[in-house]
Amino acid sequence: MSVAVDNGTVLMLISLLAIPFAAITFSGAAEVYRSIDKGTLTLGQELPLPRYLRRPAPALDPAIQAAEVRQMLAAKSEHRQRRGEDPLDVDGEAERLLAPPGAETTKAAMLRAEVRIMVIARNERRMRRGFDPLDVEAETDRQVADFVGSP
Repeated sequence: MSVAVDNGTVLMLISLLAIPFAAITFSGAAEVYRSIDKGTLTLGQELPLPRYLRRPAPALDPAIQAAEVRQMLAAKSEHRQRRGEDPLDVDGEAERLLAPPGAETTKAAMLRAEVRIMVIARNERRMRRGFDPLDVEAETDRQVADFVGSP
């Protein structure tokens, strides 16, 4: 006696057998999903600071700090000269960098200096194109007045 089984019946039998197996498998997976990001090597875990970070940083000797700043600025100036740019004023830049935080220039003066640098660069581009150069100070005053509202 031969039993004719069509594709639909086979598919239904496989599905009915697979559903309980999948339910048993996924019921044990809930604990696995809850343990994600809970291991010892995860980034979310708070670890104690290393010993070298717990103690305060040693005090810097101002003379050594000034010497290192000047050395780095001298190297930067030398690189600029090799590229064909103007050298840095090493002493002036070192004084500015080593000045205490209360001795900073005002924000308006810093804005004016940045605008002046942009005007000089724009002036150089104008001259390369063949246009007449602008008066740098007048253009700087005009642009600062546009930003701030008054010179």
